[in-house]
Amino acid sequence: MTDSPATPRRRGAARTEELLQATLDLAAEAGYAGLSIEAVSRRAGVGKHTIYRRWPSMPALLLDALNRAWTSDLDYRDTGDVRADLREQFLRSGLALSSPPIGPVYRAVIAEAQADSALRATVHERFLATVEQSTLDRITRAQRTGELVAEVNLEFAAEVLCGALYYRSLLSTRPIDEDAVDGLLDMFMAAYGTGG
Repeated sequence: MTDSPATPRRRGAARTEELLQATLDLAAEAGYAGLSIEAVSRRAGVGKHTIYRRWPSMPALLLDALNRAWTSDLDYRDTGDVRADLREQFLRSGLALSSPPIGPVYRAVIAEAQADSALRATVHERFLATVEQSTLDRITRAQRTGELVAEVNLEFAAEVLCGALYYRSLLSTRPIDEDAVDGLLDMFMAAYGTGG
């Protein structure tokens, strides 16, 4: 299939956005099993070559689509109360990880990455490292303002905080709910909080 001459041809950023949205729409409707370059091509009304010019594979397209859907959810608010900010962010992330289109597609990409080292590295770089860094940035700011103990390297704490949520989302049948988030944050604040 080629771009229809009756339809105005879109180029560049507009076409890319259209393809990412078509991918997310299909993911929400059919899940990972229903996704393919051909299916996205049909949904968007473009030739497969239009997609392959931008992405070398379905997983690469999925990663960009997930990034588009999730980018705004990765940013922490900073109200001056680190526990409240972590709690709000973790509950938002938990909802995203358990709901279409992000949840099912993200789990499928993680599963695919176990057999594809390049994809695994890309997932780490594009998602996991980004999530860990934004968490580290937020708790480091709290350390500077005296909410958390000084002179402690918080990198491992950020990894553990994020890892607990991803474990629940990807490997467990237990939800990322208020009880889980509160329990995790109670442990974190007991270990690193100043009580001030």
